[in-house]
Amino acid sequence: MNAFVGKTIMQAKRLIIAIIGFTVLLIGLAMVVLPGPAFIVIPIALGILATEFIWAKKLLDRVKSRASNVKEWVSKQ
Repeated sequence: MNAFVGKTIMQAKRLIIAIIGFTVLLIGLAMVVLPGPAFIVIPIALGILATEFIWAKKLLDRVKSRASNVKEWVSKQ
């Protein structure tokens, strides 16, 4: 019984994180065309999702890498 309760709590936690992460991600994507700091909100959403999903962690790593490349390019200008 305890294993079932523990597994259910973990699934509920994962679901809550997914709902919050995707909501923040959708808000960030809306900010791409609406006024707002989409370039800040989208990585935050990926960070939230990366706590539970491998694909989000990989995507966040790619975003960080490209941001670093852009930073280096701007500093050379």
